[in-house]
Amino acid sequence: MKIKYVILSVVLIVSNLNNFVNAQNRDWSSYAADKYNSKYSSLDQINKDNINNVGIAWEWESPDNALMKTKRYPISIYQTTPLAINGVLYVSSSLGTVSAVNGKTGQTIWKYDPEVYNAEGKPAHGGFMHRGVSYWNDGKDGRIIFGTLDGRLIAISAKDGKPVEAFGKSGIVDLTKGLSRTFGPGDYSVPTPPIISNGVIVVGSSITDAGPKSMKPPGDVRGFDVATGKQLWTFHTIPHEGEFGYDTWKNGSAKIMGNTNVWTRMSADPELGYVYLPVSTPTNDWYGGDRPGDNVFAESLVCLNIKTGKRIWHFQAVHHGVWDYDLASAPNLMDVTVKGKPVKAVAQLTKQGFVFVFDRVTGEPLWPIEERAVPQSTVDGERTSPTQPFPTKPAPYERQGITKEDIIDFTPELKERAWESLANVDKGELFSPPTERGLMYLPGALGGANWHGAAVDPETGMLYIPSITYPVFFKVVKADPEKTDAKYDWDNFRIVGPEGLPLLKPPYGRITAIDINTGDHKWQVAMGNGPRDHPMLKDMDLPRLGWQFRGSPLLTKTLLFVGQEGRFFDFVPALVGSERLQGVPPVTITKFEPKMQVFDKDNGALIAEIELPLNVTGAPMTYMIDGKQYIAFAVGGTVISPAKIIAIALQ
Repeated sequence: MKIKYVILSVVLIVSNLNNFVNAQNRDWSSYAADKYNSKYSSLDQINKDNINNVGIAWEWESPDNALMKTKRYPISIYQTTPLAINGVLYVSSSLGTVSAVNGKTGQTIWKYDPEVYNAEGKPAHGGFMHRGVSYWNDGKDGRIIFGTLDGRLIAISAKDGKPVEAFGKSGIVDLTKGLSRTFGPGDYSVPTPPIISNGVIVVGSSITDAGPKSMKPPGDVRGFDVATGKQLWTFHTIPHEGEFGYDTWKNGSAKIMGNTNVWTRMSADPELGYVYLPVSTPTNDWYGGDRPGDNVFAESLVCLNIKTGKRIWHFQAVHHGVWDYDLASAPNLMDVTVKGKPVKAVAQLTKQGFVFVFDRVTGEPLWPIEERAVPQSTVDGERTSPTQPFPTKPAPYERQGITKEDIIDFTPELKERAWESLANVDKGELFSPPTERGLMYLPGALGGANWHGAAVDPETGMLYIPSITYPVFFKVVKADPEKTDAKYDWDNFRIVGPEGLPLLKPPYGRITAIDINTGDHKWQVAMGNGPRDHPMLKDMDLPRLGWQFRGSPLLTKTLLFVGQEGRFFDFVPALVGSERLQGVPPVTITKFEPKMQVFDKDNGALIAEIELPLNVTGAPMTYMIDGKQYIAFAVGGTVISPAKIIAIALQ
């Protein structure tokens, strides 16, 4: 009798395991596929042999499109990524509405509107943008959990979209309460899906960094009970007096500085019970004279115990940052083998083109990281760090620093004209600090890798990184005391390349494949055709040059999919001199090769380009329903391009 029960128990366990594996293969239950941030699916129905038979299966219109007909809200491009659970997609809109969508037909099942657009004050950074939701299931009922642009944490039923009464106050937690500093509306928002693991929701925030001044909102990261919404712990990214790292904020600056927030995605290891935070820049991105010291935990990768919020280890990628080199992408957790030894690793991308790789249990680097001397600031009151960390492996995936050798050289004339246009700005090696004359630096704050992040093949330990070669121009200026209590403010400016071409050599967008088992680059290819049709280049026999538009990866069993945005990062031609990037009205989406690029993940060969009506603006995902694989992604979202989710599949 006992043997029967044992056999039955084993059968049930195996059955449940198979169901779990099948669900994992079929669904896309987290923003980046899983808590490890892999952006990987083992689905392989769409493969090299049939990729040319893929076309649009359905299109779904965001509820924002109807709202925009009654009032023009300052909407950014549509950057959400849907989740797929048991054939249903859960997707947010830029204005904060959450919808359940039939994954086969694209028909709306239900929608929940928290009416964020009616809140007091504009969202942080002045525009409406939301990247998605999170999912949790207690074994009985599924919940959709998400942050809002007016600082709420909301839990609704996955079944019907109704608020979960047992969570917070009728389904809502006010995130503006319980922080270590008070602030006004419009400075604090949560546009990125929180990470949920081990019964805890971990929430970061987006904080306005325009108008540098003291007493900005703090970048506190908090943990909440997933069932009740009760706040469990707070981690101070700007340490309080008596906490680790407080002495790296000299002159008491930790008491008045803000930001240092986690606005992008986090990652978690449920087995270890750890969560990994990529932390951003402190108040005033380009001047740190009011916050002397290294400023721990700014621009750091921080590992916490997810149950308690206690620090396990951390690594600061930039000391006393003055380049807006915040850690913009979620850490990639991966299991690799280094010199014959299995390692639970975490790889952190940076805007400056580095991949820092650590043992995610101990924080020990897999390869040595060297502190190297860097140029020093000449701005009054500024004391930049004498050294910055450089990983010895892997090699950078982006170009770093600017010399004449980096200038566009399709013809000698183009090279000289481009170089002459830069005569009155400072430039130089990586970590050259901002100046009052003006600095051109590479990678710029908009370049390198950003929130799109990388994809990981868990079977091979390969890391696939889309990045862009995009220089930025900034200068520090004496601040207006009537506007801020900071000593210095900042301005951006713009220098256009000859005949509108980029100033630097191609490729302008690239994909780099790195083997994290060895730290070696396996291949690197251009991302997009680039300006080959420009009148000055069209008669030249040029390879793909790549676009300066951010790309989002999706990795499957057989292929690498990359969709690229189609907007100019130059924003608008009028942005010259002292005009600010912050608060600029929505930019026009200009279609540049609105295609889904498909690569052979083994060698980087371009296999196909799937024609689309608009450029891909959100990270793509994939799922399977009734034996059919779909790939879905966001497009559009400005005042001239309707926001949509498009799903493609075999025709």
